[in-house]
Amino acid sequence: MIEQKSNQIVNNQESLIDVVKLTKKFEDITAVNEISFSLKEGEIFGFLGPNGAGKTTTINILTGLSRPDSGTIRVAGLDCTGNPKAAQHLIGIVPDESNLYPELSGFDNLCFCASLYGIRKNERYERARELLQIFGLKEAAKRKFGGYSKGMKRKLTIAAGIIHSPSILFLDEPTTGIDVISARQIRQLISDLNSAGTTIFLTTHYIEEAERLCNRIGFIVEGRIVRIDTVENLMRQTQEKNVIQFGFKTSANKAYEHIKTGFPDLVCKNVSEGIRVESLQPIRVGPLVRILEDNGIEVTEAKIILPTLEDVFIKITGIEARMMKQEKEKTRMSSIE
Repeated sequence: MIEQKSNQIVNNQESLIDVVKLTKKFEDITAVNEISFSLKEGEIFGFLGPNGAGKTTTINILTGLSRPDSGTIRVAGLDCTGNPKAAQHLIGIVPDESNLYPELSGFDNLCFCASLYGIRKNERYERARELLQIFGLKEAAKRKFGGYSKGMKRKLTIAAGIIHSPSILFLDEPTTGIDVISARQIRQLISDLNSAGTTIFLTTHYIEEAERLCNRIGFIVEGRIVRIDTVENLMRQTQEKNVIQFGFKTSANKAYEHIKTGFPDLVCKNVSEGIRVESLQPIRVGPLVRILEDNGIEVTEAKIILPTLEDVFIKITGIEARMMKQEKEKTRMSSIE
């Protein structure tokens, strides 16, 4: 069982990480351009953007693997701008490519990572066994890491990232390139870690994953943050029209004609699940249901259709989420070939 931390800080909404005007250049390319944001304790913060947007560079700076050209970073009140290792004991890192040793077993990899954090021998053995059990890798504990499947490798890499029970976990593309079942398991593990008190900074190319997991989202494009807000607020602010979808016990054709005739100001569309009614103004469901039922049409469902996070992403950034996902897959396939 993942250890439950006593300080469930998400309710207090205190900042665990504060970043102000962070900038990083590589020769004539500005990878990160004066970005500012905070990471609140107890939340899952999603960092979304296309390849080359600055996501991994930001993670590298925040975790002490790279130094910024300018800006300030504070982690749990510690100034990490000039001393990037000041908060290293509080941070866990799961890179987009595994950094574990293929010739070592799963158990030995975890024990080695624990030793890097100064965990005593008996404690690291116990912690390694505990995590192998939690991540469903107990049976593969003595097998070499190089022989693991992609999903198993991702799970062990996450286990290695939390071997020292960090307060903050950085996850860079945790489910890219793995099978559906493993991706679902990893999303559940991320949710469980967060429920146990771990604050999580997550980058992903899968918009639906961010929508499912994250409390807040930051969109970054060409090194600049273009919007940060809660998932709920992003969707509400992006909604341009009101949409209600109706389902019926029988064919929707009659319902379509009655609504078009009775409510000419509404836009009515046939969809596979029934019909959708759209308007720029609020839609009153009662009169619609009454006119249908008065004409012998039984309504089985009436639900409000809200925009998805993918709709929000496209509107704010102008980038198709589908293209962003394909971009990542092409990059990964090129590295394999």
